[in-house]
Amino acid sequence: MSGPLPAHVAVNRAAWDEYAAGYVAPGERSWRVQPGAETWGVFGFAEAEVCMFPDDLAGKDAIELGCGTAYVSSWMARRGARVVGIDNSPKQLETARRLQAEHGLNFPLLLGNAETVPYPDASFDFAISEYGAVLWADPTSWVPEAARLLRPGGRIHVLTNSYLSFLTGPDEPDAPFGDRLVRPWFGPRQMIWKGETSVEFHLPPGDWIHLFRENGFEIEALLEPAAPADATTRYVYATGAWASQWPVETIWKVRKHG
Repeated sequence: MSGPLPAHVAVNRAAWDEYAAGYVAPGERSWRVQPGAETWGVFGFAEAEVCMFPDDLAGKDAIELGCGTAYVSSWMARRGARVVGIDNSPKQLETARRLQAEHGLNFPLLLGNAETVPYPDASFDFAISEYGAVLWADPTSWVPEAARLLRPGGRIHVLTNSYLSFLTGPDEPDAPFGDRLVRPWFGPRQMIWKGETSVEFHLPPGDWIHLFRENGFEIEALLEPAAPADATTRYVYATGAWASQWPVETIWKVRKHG
């Protein structure tokens, strides 16, 4: 990506370089996970339950948009995909490259922004983002870019905060979700939590549907998995009691026409 970074990209790069140390140990644990044992989201939903990977991933070209420590990329590589990871944080990629060397899994890791990916049109069969570009990049930019990168029939699978959790989360970072709406449905699509500088992007379901469809995608699935009431997580903003009543996360699965 040449020239100055967009403002939200620049602030998110600086923020994630600060956050990166807190993701080293989770990244190390996740890199050790073998095919069939992958889990997703803050409550660790099993791959067999949510099917974030397509059945035919082996031999396909895949890209992780906002790969962080690249553990999802490592999972795809172990499933036989030809993988590329791209992330906005040099510090996150330092961890990813170290773990690549330790586990003997070699694939390209790019420093960059998922809104502008340095690959030709129709380079990939599959794109994925778990709390990566889907949360930290401008969807009006990264979704068209993903459409450009995918071949006809290619899929995107993404996992991010549910819009309901965004509407019920207090302004303080990591404060628990409540049982009342604290911000309007028709409010801003960008969010900077109190005391933070990083920029998140949150869209209501109707906006996601419109954005995917106008960029040539059909919606294959929308999942909002429930957690058991006694489920635990290291993330203090979510509890099993809350997540057993309302969805903490949303999974979109879309396919490019063609």
